[in-house]
Amino acid sequence: MYWPIGAPRAYSLSKHARTAYSEDGTDENGGLEGNAGNGEQSKPVAGHSQSNGTGAYDAEKEILAATLSRSGAQFCSITRTAVTVWQSKPVVALASVIRSPHSLKAYGANVALTLRPDAQVVVVQTELGFLITYTISIDPQALVYRIQLPDSHRHAGAARDAYRRPSTAEVGPGESDGIREVTLRFRMVIRIDAGISAALALDEELMVATEAPAALQCIRWVAEEGTPQSRTQLLRTEGMEWWKSEQHAVSELVHDRPMNLSVWIAEDGKAYAVQRQKHSSTAPKDLFRGFCFHEGDEAAVKVAVNARFSLIAVGTALGNVDIYTVKNYSGNIPLSHRHNLQISSGTSGGLTCLAYSPDGYTLFVGYERGWALWSVYGKALASSWSCDRAMAKTNREAWLTHGVRDAFWLGGGCELAILSHGDDRIWVLEVVRSAATTCLTAPNVGRGLLIGSSTATFYRGHDVPDLIGVSGDMSLWQTVQIPGTYLADQWPMKCAVVSADSKYIAVAGKRGLAHYSVASGRWKMFDNPAAEQAIAVRGGMAWYQHFLVAAVESGGRYLLRVYSREKALEKIVFDEELSAPVILLTTSGSDSLLVYTHDNVLLHYIITPTASGLTSSGGVKLVQVGQIGFHGIIRAPPRVRAISWILPEEQMEHGDPARDVETASVLFLVDAKLVLLQPVTDGEGGLKYDMRVLRQGVEYYMLLQHQDLGDGGADAHSLQDSLWYFDGTDYHVWADVHDVLAAAPADLGRDLPTPIRVPLDFYPVSASIAAGLAHGLDSELVQRRDINFSFFRHPARTQLFLPHLLRHHLAEYNDSAALGLAEKYKDLPYFAHALEILLHDVLDAEVDTPPSPPETALLPSLVSFLSSFPAYLDVVVNCTRKTELRSWRTLFACLPPVLELFEQSLQAGKLKTAAGYLLVLHAFEQEGAFQSKEFARLLGVAVEEEDWDLCGELARFLVGIDSSGETLRGVLAEAGLGEEMLNGFGNGSDHTSLSERADPLRRQATSIVNGTGAIVGAADYFSMGSHG
Repeated sequence: MYWPIGAPRAYSLSKHARTAYSEDGTDENGGLEGNAGNGEQSKPVAGHSQSNGTGAYDAEKEILAATLSRSGAQFCSITRTAVTVWQSKPVVALASVIRSPHSLKAYGANVALTLRPDAQVVVVQTELGFLITYTISIDPQALVYRIQLPDSHRHAGAARDAYRRPSTAEVGPGESDGIREVTLRFRMVIRIDAGISAALALDEELMVATEAPAALQCIRWVAEEGTPQSRTQLLRTEGMEWWKSEQHAVSELVHDRPMNLSVWIAEDGKAYAVQRQKHSSTAPKDLFRGFCFHEGDEAAVKVAVNARFSLIAVGTALGNVDIYTVKNYSGNIPLSHRHNLQISSGTSGGLTCLAYSPDGYTLFVGYERGWALWSVYGKALASSWSCDRAMAKTNREAWLTHGVRDAFWLGGGCELAILSHGDDRIWVLEVVRSAATTCLTAPNVGRGLLIGSSTATFYRGHDVPDLIGVSGDMSLWQTVQIPGTYLADQWPMKCAVVSADSKYIAVAGKRGLAHYSVASGRWKMFDNPAAEQAIAVRGGMAWYQHFLVAAVESGGRYLLRVYSREKALEKIVFDEELSAPVILLTTSGSDSLLVYTHDNVLLHYIITPTASGLTSSGGVKLVQVGQIGFHGIIRAPPRVRAISWILPEEQMEHGDPARDVETASVLFLVDAKLVLLQPVTDGEGGLKYDMRVLRQGVEYYMLLQHQDLGDGGADAHSLQDSLWYFDGTDYHVWADVHDVLAAAPADLGRDLPTPIRVPLDFYPVSASIAAGLAHGLDSELVQRRDINFSFFRHPARTQLFLPHLLRHHLAEYNDSAALGLAEKYKDLPYFAHALEILLHDVLDAEVDTPPSPPETALLPSLVSFLSSFPAYLDVVVNCTRKTELRSWRTLFACLPPVLELFEQSLQAGKLKTAAGYLLVLHAFEQEGAFQSKEFARLLGVAVEEEDWDLCGELARFLVGIDSSGETLRGVLAEAGLGEEMLNGFGNGSDHTSLSERADPLRRQATSIVNGTGAIVGAADYFSMGSHG
């Protein structure tokens, strides 16, 4: 769901204000001073560069590591001799410490760093086993410099007089707050005599893994009265029986705060899930409890935790990534799936880095010679493997040629920062992501909306009547710039939604919101900055016609607020206060709104027009008609990513909306589990729910009851009740969700119906059900010799899903369903092509793997199905052109005789199709008599119809099978076309001479309409086919 776009920006330090060294507690002779806690203050950085760099590489300036603060506002980096604090937006170095020669001699050069999550303390690990700590002080009021700009005059009239919004014409996204003043001060040095194998800074303590002995030391930042400041846990001692790595030390430490889980990698390649035990006076040495979940042939080298989906990614020595599901904290962590390396490990080099995006939807994997992006459940999104390394090396693009040393996400996933080996630059690559990652609603999934750092991109193909007629140079994806004024204050965008008809878009950043009309091309924002700052979208947004419903937090209150596209945002259409914050909201049906809150309650509202109606001056109100509590059913409400419900048809058409909650079956997407809850009445008349997990590993789903399927509406389409989900590899479809509902109750003991698999070789971002197409994007790395940089672009991809659905119905012997589905698509200009794909796939499958017993073959049923359509004859002959000759007999064993198909084609006036059947006939009867009569008939009809191209193709084919020209003479004579047209051929038998003599006759073809000349076309259709 993430795709890199454009060219990366490169940041590096160019110079310092003054060369001020930090002694880090050493004296001038390199010895340790007695008081190491009162160190020197760092000097701010005076300059920095943003370029691809042209200077000579300095090994002392190579960036070895970087780490991001929890807030994402700052990050720290190290070189061998320096520590630097950076601001994330704009990317600029705020302060830097350069260690003195005395410090380097006493402690050794820098090798690694870790940052306390609150960004107040940075810890640097050195070569000689020391930990040097520095304190970061940020003055929230002081700025390094402030830009003074005139007030904006973009608002007219009363709005301009009432409010003044400062101009941000020269301020980039997220840069309105300016550049903060930061002080980096030496704090203290910690000496670890046992040797350091890994270190990790946590909120309350510093965790250090030692080598000899193999142990964990926990050093508190501030000692509590009556408790020691540090505690040590030996790895081979009583209470640590779960540690299977003998005397091996811990080589990698990762902690995830939302899951309250740490992951350790041992030097022997085993991986452990670990939790810190509460302090206990009775078991003072039992600090940790854990389980080994990864061991085997491929040793673990890197690890990353995905709290959003409860996953742990383990990078192995062979370059693959094993993904484990954390089901509980008692050691149930099974293998979920694997991201296999797309190229050889020798080409990629060793795996060096794993980094999940903040929302968990994408995994970045860095290698010694490149990198790759994967969706959470395994679809490859982008990589650097296709680059021209020689060209990239000439352009000094280390992000492509030098591999990845480290990487981290900026701006909530809007940007990706990459550190390369042997490079002194930080490369920041912008990415776009599907809006479904911010708000998983039906329009976001079905219509297609992408959000970038400063842009919104939406798909316009849903309203194009003929996609075949669209020029290949014309993109159906339109990109619009989010207003710079809004970006400057509220970057990054945290939520985005598109309306069900793709007419409107809304985005929300840190505070406020803005919306866009596709028809007018205009954005609408708050005129009053104070009003914008007063609200924050928490829980999503949804469009209802031209009204926007947003779940907002304002002044400690949780509200459902309705805005109108036709009115200023300061003019609130409707407010509904809630008792708990909203997790997500979505529209359902024609006028329902579902709101799921943190107190585990699903609220059902009806959107009702006010007295003035749904006009530009009118409004709507929300009327609550029911609610459902899921206490004891959904254990962790924040883990719910999407929700929808399915109403019985009778209830939808004639029922009281107040009773919807009593009859609705509810679909939840909890982490990656698609869960169905069905209402059941107990013996006392109460309502309870049966729960059934439909599928695991779901990235998103679509319930088409909630979508407009095109012309005629949902009620006119046979897929109106279908349920789709994407599992990271393919689409899977239940054609009728009611079949799932019927099989779901556990007391029936029935298996769920098998969903239809629709294979995809790209990541789908929307589906045009009425067009039978899945739409997606690829990432293409562009390198050109006329520019000195590489960049990513996104070629659009489409794929027909109709053949897979038809094949499933036919395989289930449900011909009526197949015919009903095909009926809805028969008017598409590419419907015959879809049937051709279907025939080709089935034929290839049955040729490669003959069905056993033969009675189970699908091909006869398919041929019978195809005969129901006018394009039947064309579909069959086109399929033969694209399959091997060995498959033809299997196909035509299920068809009428070829001569009969030839006759049908002639009668239908399909001359080229008839010519195709003559090719098949010739291939089948090469040992028998040549079918000159049929060739003569077809040639005669072609002359009568003045189809000179076909005449030329037939003549060329006949020359190809008999270079003497006798066969062509015979056919022409039998067709009654006369001998005089052969005068130009002479009596030679040389094939080349014959072709040369045919050229002038071909040029005369347009003037020969009475059958008195020879017609030889340039196309070699039959000649190619005869060699198949």
